[in-house]
Amino acid sequence: MPSLTSLEAMGMKQIQQFTALIERDDDAYVSLCPELDIASQGDTVEEARTNLIEAIELFFEVADPSEIASRLKSEVFITRLEVSIG
Repeated sequence: MPSLTSLEAMGMKQIQQFTALIERDDDAYVSLCPELDIASQGDTVEEARTNLIEAIELFFEVADPSEIASRLKSEVFITRLEVSIG
């Protein structure tokens, strides 16, 4: 398999999947990628999602490899909890 550097030299991009958590915040939507602790927002769910993708792509374009390594969490689990209240 070619390295990331050789893929970039050939003009090919590597695709990786990340988690997006999107929630309503007053009259906008806030999106968060917990693996990288990157957030964005938008007026709609789709806009918040698109803006988060752009923010993540920009992060990978400009971040130093050591920053990427220190921020990237390899495992994120999303689950529902049952909590007794009152």
